[in-house]
Parts: sequence; C-alpha cells; structure tokens
Amino acid sequence: MTEFRIGVMYDRDWAPEELPGFAREVEALGADDLWVVEDLGWNGGVSAASVALGATERLRVGVGIMPAPLRSPALLAMEVATLARVFPGRFVAGIGHGVPEWMASVGVAARSPLALLEETISSVRTLLRGQRVELDGREVRLDGVTLVHPPAQVPPLVAGVVRPRSLELSGRVADGTLIAEGHGPRDLRSARALIDKGGAAADHTLTVFAFCCVGDDAEQVAQALRPQVEGQGAWLGRPPEQVFTVSGGAAQAAGRVRELAEAGASTVVLRMAGAEPVRQLGTVLKALGR
Repeated sequence: MTEFRIGVMYDRDWAPEELPGFAREVEALGADDLWVVEDLGWNGGVSAASVALGATERLRVGVGIMPAPLRSPALLAMEVATLARVFPGRFVAGIGHGVPEWMASVGVAARSPLALLEETISSVRTLLRGQRVELDGREVRLDGVTLVHPPAQVPPLVAGVVRPRSLELSGRVADGTLIAEGHGPRDLRSARALIDKGGAAADHTLTVFAFCCVGDDAEQVAQALRPQVEGQGAWLGRPPEQVFTVSGGAAQAAGRVRELAEAGASTVVLRMAGAEPVRQLGTVLKALGR
C-alpha cells in the first residue's frame, strides 16, 4: 500500500475558541492534517485555518470547502496567497460549489455552477503563480488583475465535489478532489474513474472525509454515529447502512481507514462522533502504527 496521510476535522459545531488547543493536541499525537469547515452560519474557513496554522508548527491545514459563489477569485487568491507565504507547504485550499440552497439564501447562486467553479479554480491558480489574469468568462470577470505578493510555492487547490460532471471538472482543473463523508471504497474507485476521464494528472490526490467513532461497545458506537449517518444518507440518497464509516474497535477502525487508502485515498480525514475525540484519534493512530 502506498503512503497515505491521516487527518482530523474540527467539527463545525465545536466552539471556535477551542480550535487552537485542539490543533496543538492533534499535532502532538502525530496527525498529518487538520481540516476546518466553512458552512454558512458556522465559521469562516480562512480565519479558522489561520488560527490552526498559527497555533501549530508542522500540521498541514485544509479548508473543506470554500464555496466559489461567496468570493471573488481575486479575494480568494489574496487570502490563499497570504497563508501560503506565511505557512509555506502547510495549507490546502478546498473550493467547491457550495450548498445550492445556502448560496441562494445569500443571493449568490451561480447561473452555471460548473462554469463558476472551473473559472474560479483556474484563475486563482494563475494569480497565485504571479501572472496577470484577463478573463471575461461565463461567471467570472477579471480585468488585468495580479497579486503583489504571490507565494513562492503555490498550495494545492482541491475541488470538493460529488456529482459526475463535477468530478470530471475536478480532474480537469484541480490538484485534487475532496470526497464527502459516507463514501466507501467502491465510491472512491468510481469517483477516480470520472476524475481520470476529466484528464487528471497522475499526482491528483483524493482526500476522503469519513465519520469516525471508536469504541468496544457496538451499540454505543452506533448511537453516537446515528445522527450523522442518517443525515448524510438522506443527502446522498442511500439508506443509513450504506453510509461508510470508520468505526468499531481500534483495530476495526484502522482497517476501515486502510480500505479507503487501498481504494485510492491519499488522505483520510476523520470526523469524530462521540466523547473525547482526541482520545479516539489517538487510538486510531496507534492502531495504524503511527
């Protein structure tokens, strides 16, 4: 099996002021990544990433995801460039369509979500390379924009997408793809086929989010995961029992992580359910020999 990274998500329901301490704890445990969330009404992704990066020394921090409709690509490139310069090699920028209902509720719904995402990722990358952008696209217009302080090292721009045409788009324009919670090994292989159909480079990464609860009491584990599994199952259009989770005892949970890695995951990001998430993470890392 090729090497893969292990990360953890800072859940959107957890208090923002506790993020620095959590980031330091998971870094000390040996986690590779910490991912923060930007959902409407919860936390700002860029500010949360800045807090986590500033509190740690080596942890890689990702945002999953920043909705393209909420920001001008120029502003998005400025934010990403700042973090990439201050914390080189430690930031991953996840960009996606955003939840359509949320985007509509703040008046930024795109006429063509696919065009907006493609034009956003492409123009942000060009700006981060220090190049001038002239674009009169279907959704994005930039008239001679450049960055004064582009980063020396352009961070990965990864697309958080689900549907087939969006997965193909990710393969065409992004450095990697974020796969939402609930998707198992078979889903990853199907997604990879669509990403490759879009023309993905050989080093195109798959970052997989997965609900996680570790414990020896199967009923307690199932109870802790039930709200997430039922909600995600409804969103994915599948019964709860078909929502993939990293769960069970430590060895079983570690095995589920390995299943995702064997199916192509470059990074597995655990979204903890239940009490003591840091302890649970440590249990999985130990079982994986980390």
